[in-house]
Amino acid sequence: MTTFALVGAGPGLGLATARRFGAAGHTVALISRNAEKLDGLTADLARDDIQARGFTADVLDIESLTAALYAAAEALGPIEILQYSPVPRADFMKPVLDTSADDLDAPLAFSVKGPVTAVNAVLPGMRALGRGTLLFVNGGSAVRPNPNVAGTSIAFAAESAYARTLHHALAPENIHAAQLIIPGAIRPDAEHSSPDVLAQRLYDIHQQRDGFRHYSEPLPDWLPGRHP
Repeated sequence: MTTFALVGAGPGLGLATARRFGAAGHTVALISRNAEKLDGLTADLARDDIQARGFTADVLDIESLTAALYAAAEALGPIEILQYSPVPRADFMKPVLDTSADDLDAPLAFSVKGPVTAVNAVLPGMRALGRGTLLFVNGGSAVRPNPNVAGTSIAFAAESAYARTLHHALAPENIHAAQLIIPGAIRPDAEHSSPDVLAQRLYDIHQQRDGFRHYSEPLPDWLPGRHP
């Protein structure tokens, strides 16, 4: 049995994805800063007979994130699938003309140093298995920068570049790196962007291994802050 590790566990997309991979037979490692939230999520998954454990870590803290992923692999089994999808903080989303150099420190740590740390922690186990999947989940600003949310636009673009280079570098080792772009809000009633639909999409990406970038739905024709 191998493990699905979710960095950025929460009650929406995170829980739905954990449930989908858990239903496929994987143990589930949930990683978040909030221990109480993790307890609730693991209890929810246990009601579906999914073996899950929570591990507290802050993606801005390299040591805690590394330790959590090592502990997850030791407790639950080797990590075959890593999903990196923490929700950016509101203060990352300043307009570009109000964004200073210092304002970019946390977004870049969140979207670049965090993923690099997580990948480096799980890669030896994936190589030992001879297979693996790295899933990166981002909003539309990763591919179409939005001047109203400069921090995430810049940091998501950097994360995209890192993930794409992984896609090419790791393919010969049977480790698939892929990105799912979600242009709009995640809502239970959304046709293409409900938690359950997105969870199935991420599972399909893991199974089919057919390319780097995927979209939950087409990007809109216009960008907020700019005329169509």
